[in-house]
Amino acid sequence: MVHQLISAIIPARDEEASIARAVESVAEQPEIGEVIVVDDHSTDRTPHILDELARRLGKVRVMRAGELPTGWSGKNNAVWTGAQIASGEWLLFTDADTCHLTGAAARALEDAARSGADLVSYSPEQEAQTFWERALVPLVYWRLSQRYVFERVNDSGCSDAAANGQFVLVRREAYEALGGHAAIAGEILEDVALARRIKQGGFRIFFGCGAGIVQARMYRSFGAMWEGWTKNLYPLFGGSAGEMLMEMDAATPALGLIFAVLLVGEIATGGHVDWLLALVAVILFVRPWVWYEAWLRRSRYPAGYIRYYLAGSGLYAAALAASWWKNTHGAVAWKGRKYTGVRRGQFLGTS
Repeated sequence: MVHQLISAIIPARDEEASIARAVESVAEQPEIGEVIVVDDHSTDRTPHILDELARRLGKVRVMRAGELPTGWSGKNNAVWTGAQIASGEWLLFTDADTCHLTGAAARALEDAARSGADLVSYSPEQEAQTFWERALVPLVYWRLSQRYVFERVNDSGCSDAAANGQFVLVRREAYEALGGHAAIAGEILEDVALARRIKQGGFRIFFGCGAGIVQARMYRSFGAMWEGWTKNLYPLFGGSAGEMLMEMDAATPALGLIFAVLLVGEIATGGHVDWLLALVAVILFVRPWVWYEAWLRRSRYPAGYIRYYLAGSGLYAAALAASWWKNTHGAVAWKGRKYTGVRRGQFLGTS
C-alpha cells in the first residue's frame, strides 16, 4: 500500500446539491493524496455524481456504506467505513457541504506542526443565502463561540474540548490509539466526542477560526436547518434543561421583554412610570444586541446581519426548546433516520 500524507474521507447521504463542489475542492489540495467518499444509501443523484467524479478525478474513490449497525449513527458508520481503507498519515474528515479553499490542507498541517496538535479543526465560514439562514446560523455560531472558546480548547491544561465535523484533521496514530469512530459509534455529536477522546487520551488539539480556509453552507431549506439544529443544540449546550434556560437568557432579549411587559402592565393599571424598572428593561433588551453586533464584526459577517437578530433570537429560543424536548422526550431525526432514546449526545436505537 502506498502511504499518503493526508487521506480525506467524506460521508455523503443525499447531497446532490453540494457534493461535487466539496469533492473537487478537497481533491485540488496537493497535500491530499486520496479522497474517499462514502455514499450512505443516497436516494437522489448523489451516486451518479460520485461515479462521474471518480472517473474524472484520479484521487477520488467511491465506497458504498453497508447496512447501519445497531447502536451506530449513520455518519459515524460512513466515516469509519472510509477510515478502514485510508492510507494517510493524517485523516481529514470533512462534510459534503464544505468548500476547502486554496491552501486549506497546507494551513492545517502548518497549524499542527506549530502547535504540536494531533487534531486540527476549524469553524468554517458559514454561507447564508436565505432570510432564515441569516437569522439563525450566525447567531448559533456566536453562541458556540462563547461556549467553546478557542484558547481554552487549545490549552492542554484545560478540560474543554471541541471540534467542527466540517473540518477535522487527525493524526492517524492518535485516531487508531483511541479506537477511532468505533469508540464513539453512538454519538450524535461525533466531532465533539472525538475531540474529547483526543484530549482525554493525552493528545493535543488545535481549534481555530476557518475564515479563509474552509466555507460551508450547512442547510439549503428551513426544514433541514430546523431538523439539524434541534438535533444538535441540546447536547452542544450541556444536555440539561437548566443549561438550556441559561443559554436562552444569554442569547435573547427575553428578560428585557418581560420587564417591559411588567412596566406596561403597571402603567395600564394606573401606576406611575417606574424609571428603574424601565432602565432594567432597556439594559436587558439591548445587552445581547450589542454583544452580537460586536461578534459579527469580529467574525467578518456582513454588518447588516444585525437586523435579523430579533427574528433569529426568537427562532433560536424555539429551537433550544424543541431540541430539549426531542432529546429527552422523543427522538431526533436526520436525513431520513430517527434516533430514539438520546441521552446527552448518545442514542439507544435507530429507525
